[in-house]
Amino acid sequence: MTDAPAQNAGRPAATIFLVGTVGIDAMAFAIIMPVLPALLMELTGGGIGVAAFWGGWATFGFAVMQFFCSPVIGGLSDRFGRRPVLLMSLTALAIDFLLMGLAHALFVFFIARLLSGIFAATHSTANAYIADISTPEQRAQRYGWLGAAMGTGFILGPALGGALGEMDPRAPFFAAAALAGLNALYGWFVVPESLKPENRREFSWKRSNPIGTLLRLRKTEGLGVLIWVYTAMGLSGFVYPVVWTYVAIAKFDWTSGQIGVSLAVYGAIYAFCQAVMVPFVLPRLGERRTIWIALSLEIIALIGLATAPNGFAVYFWITFAIFTGLQDPALMKIMTERVGKDAQGELQGGLAALGGIVLAIAPLLYTQLFFLFESGLVGVTFAGAPFLASACFSVLALVLFLSRRRALSSPPRS
Repeated sequence: MTDAPAQNAGRPAATIFLVGTVGIDAMAFAIIMPVLPALLMELTGGGIGVAAFWGGWATFGFAVMQFFCSPVIGGLSDRFGRRPVLLMSLTALAIDFLLMGLAHALFVFFIARLLSGIFAATHSTANAYIADISTPEQRAQRYGWLGAAMGTGFILGPALGGALGEMDPRAPFFAAAALAGLNALYGWFVVPESLKPENRREFSWKRSNPIGTLLRLRKTEGLGVLIWVYTAMGLSGFVYPVVWTYVAIAKFDWTSGQIGVSLAVYGAIYAFCQAVMVPFVLPRLGERRTIWIALSLEIIALIGLATAPNGFAVYFWITFAIFTGLQDPALMKIMTERVGKDAQGELQGGLAALGGIVLAIAPLLYTQLFFLFESGLVGVTFAGAPFLASACFSVLALVLFLSRRRALSSPPRS
């Protein structure tokens, strides 16, 4: 089937596909969370500690492959278009979950994780697609839709995965494979290409290595500091999926059900922020003012979560997510405006590579901090230490952003 004309890419089918792609990507990841430890214990023959050990190395392998391969995938999307890359990524995601569901050996599980890391370009390519089909005024709102879809996926995924896992621990993996496969089929038959031929460029291995990509992005006027802001924000945000479960158990002795409710509430509030608050607040405050206000509130909320004395206080601080979710689409809009139309895929590939670095660093950093402070090995027992570390990353992001606000006021590239 040939690609449909780029000018039709803005039609509702394309938007539905993009939102669905990001939501399904998040849901497919979240749906396996309740049963992943059981699968790893089955494959290794060990206990929960052994499962966590190998699960951590699998995440590290995923992150390394994503770091090196995401710029290549982004460069391919600049050369051949967004549509084939999205379809390829979704197909690979379906195969990844199918392999994990069928795995009866640990090496098969690792192959599946590495495969997913290589082709983990659905979100970054979707961002580039949005940049293709949207006017500058529309981008922040549409990036907010993608964020809302991701939040919804992380709300529904664990609940569905837990229910399916009661029937068969491998069922959630097959469900995730089916979701990705169905979305790929929808994209194949319905969704057109977004990148016009005149905005494409030749693929270059030199431009597609991750280090070179990041160095070139840093040289773009006004973008270098934003790369560091983006990285610090990413390191800060990863504290929730990495250690929230451990902190909740250590501080409040919460059950898995209570933890699930708290994560669902956070996800629902975050999704509301992305879908409703972003289009309401950003046009009124502007991207730059929104970012520093949201980061300031994020710092307060993280300190509050670190020191919360009980569950009621936790839910109070969670409500701050209704504001802190504003910073991501605002920053993404600014960054896409700093590069040309023919380099949006390279930008998103570079950001995905940064995400791979964050994904490799954050789990090791926060889990080790939790272990050291929860056990009292550093002379102080404080289970909330990872959230204070996360707040420090947000402070760094805020300082960097404020230090270059004047430079960011220069006109963006067309």
